[in-house]
Amino acid sequence: MSAESNTAEKGRAGLRRQIKLPMSKAIEIAFKSIKIRFWRSVITAAGIFLGIAFFTSVRMSGEFSMIQRKVIEAKRDAIAAGTLKPTPNDIRQVNSLATDQADAKAAEMRLKWLSIMALIVCTVGIANSMLMSVTERYKEIGTMKCLGALDGLVVKLFFIEASFLGFFSSVIGFVLGWLVISLIRLATDGVEVFGLAFWIASVKLLGLSVLVGTVLTFIATILPAMRAAQMPPAAALRVEI
Repeated sequence: MSAESNTAEKGRAGLRRQIKLPMSKAIEIAFKSIKIRFWRSVITAAGIFLGIAFFTSVRMSGEFSMIQRKVIEAKRDAIAAGTLKPTPNDIRQVNSLATDQADAKAAEMRLKWLSIMALIVCTVGIANSMLMSVTERYKEIGTMKCLGALDGLVVKLFFIEASFLGFFSSVIGFVLGWLVISLIRLATDGVEVFGLAFWIASVKLLGLSVLVGTVLTFIATILPAMRAAQMPPAAALRVEI
């Protein structure tokens, strides 16, 4: 009996070794899945894209306001020191600095809450789209599991696919949000706010936006991936979509 148990255990261990795929192959399968279901992927990516674009625009507006306040404070100090001959516009900006700062903080808080709500709605939309993707792929998942795919492999494929969508959609969303706000500020404030501080803030925000978009997509995919992994193979093959 012990020998039979050892044989069975060796067989299961051999099966586990046999069905493990290298990461390169898993990435290839994920890319093919995105290509085959291109429009479904576009719908999922649109949720990430719009959420990150709004998030970026809100954060860039806050950065521009902070940079503009620093520029006005520098003008105020220069005027007080007598090193700058003020224009009527400079005088108006310096006189309204305290009021504008209080209003800007209140507006920034409102926009932060709006961006948080937008990201939450974006996450829910991604989860819904991924659940629909699982439903469309019942037979495919059932076939993979019948051929020996473990639950971990199914989860890995979904996570790789979601990570790619989240990364590239976040980059595109950042570019759109950053470009729109930058053009608006260029038209209203001129080039004086586009200094070194602006570019440093833009690079930091790029990293933050990509990180937020990718992580939210990953989180939104957990439930759909677990549902796909726990699907009984025979039941999945019997489903008609």
